[in-house]
Amino acid sequence: MKNRSLTYKIIMYIILIVLTCFTLMPLLWMLSASIKTDSEVFSMTFHWFPQVPQWQNYSKIWDKIPLATFTFNSVKLTVIITIVQVVTSSFAAYGFSKCRFRGRDALFLLYVATIAIPWQVYMLPQYSMMNKMHLVDSHLGYVLMQSFSAFGVFLMRQFFMSLPNELLEAGRIDGLSEYGNYFRIALPLAKPSIATLTIFSFVTIWNDYMGPMIYFNSTENKTIQLGIKMFIAQYSAEYGLVMAASVLSLVPVLVIFLAGQKFFVQGIASSGIKG
Repeated sequence: MKNRSLTYKIIMYIILIVLTCFTLMPLLWMLSASIKTDSEVFSMTFHWFPQVPQWQNYSKIWDKIPLATFTFNSVKLTVIITIVQVVTSSFAAYGFSKCRFRGRDALFLLYVATIAIPWQVYMLPQYSMMNKMHLVDSHLGYVLMQSFSAFGVFLMRQFFMSLPNELLEAGRIDGLSEYGNYFRIALPLAKPSIATLTIFSFVTIWNDYMGPMIYFNSTENKTIQLGIKMFIAQYSAEYGLVMAASVLSLVPVLVIFLAGQKFFVQGIASSGIKG
């Protein structure tokens, strides 16, 4: 049995390593192409590392387009929306899990059901509302549209459902209100789920392309994803520069994920304890 178990583990590790290599292949090609000349990118003889690395590609892209402005806009919007989503989602999730009121479960099901509605269905009415409020081509309008997340509420509620009610009862006996239980007991214990929601929200907003493309018209309001599209439109033949810009857009996402990886795994595990 031990030999069979060892053989099974070896086969599984080999399969996982092969799948990982196939998954990382496009990313590795992008990293390689970002330090190549245009002729080397699509050369008939492929080399992972060029003979003369073009490290200056990473400095050229800042002069070709206002990449600093686009990066600042992306960081600003992503950080603000992520914080707002964590606050609104955790607050609503606590109410749906630990506060008893008439129609709580039905209201929660209706709210979570909105996850199944494609954004394209309500995209036009949403744009019409933003336009009537004169919030098109403004960061405020985009922040308001992204301030609430049904998925975030669902994720946080799953964690709060696993918290023992005795903890909250003890807080009430000590004189804490529901707001006190939320801020002093539930929220500090929800760090893994908060980290998980932070990663999901950050990645989603940072990589969002359709929303900024529809709502942002002026160059000073555009995000880095729109900046890369603008770069491709203007310098489509300079593949090395395009890949360099794409690599830079991945850096914040990797940093956030690596920083919260430990809590991310805990959050995924703990949010599925009880549903």
